[in-house]
Amino acid sequence: MLYNNYIRIINMNKDDKTAHEKRLDKRENEYKNRWDNFKNSFPKKSIPGISSQNANMIYSYVKDMELGLNVSSKSCKGGRSHRRLIDLKDRLTIFAKWFEEKYNINDMSKLTEQDLHTIFHDIREGNIKNRFGQNYKSIDTLGKAFKAFWHWWVKVNRKKGVAIEDITQDLDVRGEKPDWVYLDEEQLRQLADSAKFEHKVLIWFLIDTGLRPPLELLPIKVSDLYEDCTQLNIRVYKKNSFSRKIKLMLCPELLRQYIQVKNKKPDDYLFEICPEVINRNLKKYAIGLFGKGETLAGKKYGDISMYDFRHCSCCYWLPRYTTESALKYRFGWKKTDKIHYYSEMLGMRDTIQEEDLLIDVTKTEIENRLVNVERENTLLREKLNHMMAWMQKMDSKANEIELELV
Repeated sequence: MLYNNYIRIINMNKDDKTAHEKRLDKRENEYKNRWDNFKNSFPKKSIPGISSQNANMIYSYVKDMELGLNVSSKSCKGGRSHRRLIDLKDRLTIFAKWFEEKYNINDMSKLTEQDLHTIFHDIREGNIKNRFGQNYKSIDTLGKAFKAFWHWWVKVNRKKGVAIEDITQDLDVRGEKPDWVYLDEEQLRQLADSAKFEHKVLIWFLIDTGLRPPLELLPIKVSDLYEDCTQLNIRVYKKNSFSRKIKLMLCPELLRQYIQVKNKKPDDYLFEICPEVINRNLKKYAIGLFGKGETLAGKKYGDISMYDFRHCSCCYWLPRYTTESALKYRFGWKKTDKIHYYSEMLGMRDTIQEEDLLIDVTKTEIENRLVNVERENTLLREKLNHMMAWMQKMDSKANEIELELV
């Protein structure tokens, strides 16, 4: 899904493709070939390691997802990408193996609510490990995948007039938030300054925009920049997000230099990069500067990737935006909880002042009193001036009488 969402846009305008576009095509073709090989060889070549009942059930599910059939009413409509189909098949194969090997359940259609809750309990307790021998952290991802699969099964049977219990209704699919690499403002500057020019531009661009790399990054063209590189148009490439036009505050000068040095034309992609290569370079820069220690967000410096800059960007902009709605717009969020999810409030500081202790009502009362005092002072000054003028007249009159007597 990562590349399939915008590959059609890339193919619209150009016949003579750049190396950047060829890389995207290659990645998409790899997933397409894997999917076609699986689909065309089934059932002669079934899914290894699981029962035929489970293999047939998984095959029926992913075939429906290819066409967009029997999807949940809460899910987006339409067929799934080749990458997504392969991912669904692989995840459900893992579930099938767990049920067969650990609980001797060879047909997932016969699952009970207790069976499902038992396996997720074992995942949480660490009795079931991932392929690296570590505890699962993204339990929410696993839970959502199985929920979607079971809701498909319920819908398929409902069309046949068969009622299937929703065994996922009370399933706790909360997962631990994944760790990430946190860099403060000074560390971000050090990292950018240590990188070669094109990487430096990319780093500041990611910090400035806070966009989703590589999903929102790779499709950006020079023509998406406006007002002398001070504004950027970000098109939507993810459900639950939206297109937006944001101001660039940190990188316009670097972008202008970069476009000139690279001789970029309006229809050129701004960053023709391979994400894997960029991430490897970022790791080298980070380890060279900060070592292999752990950051405040849990991950080690050497695990940095482009997506960590979205987190760091949120930390940078959070204390600078006066409203949550404006911050959410910049990052393409619809829900406020994303602010804490991405920032964990790192880099925040207490900025309260004594005058902030005065609530609005108190301030209004004080302001009204000040207005009244100023009005009274004005009246007193007018009376004083009037009295001074009257005394001057009296003095002048007294002097005249005194001269007449003489």
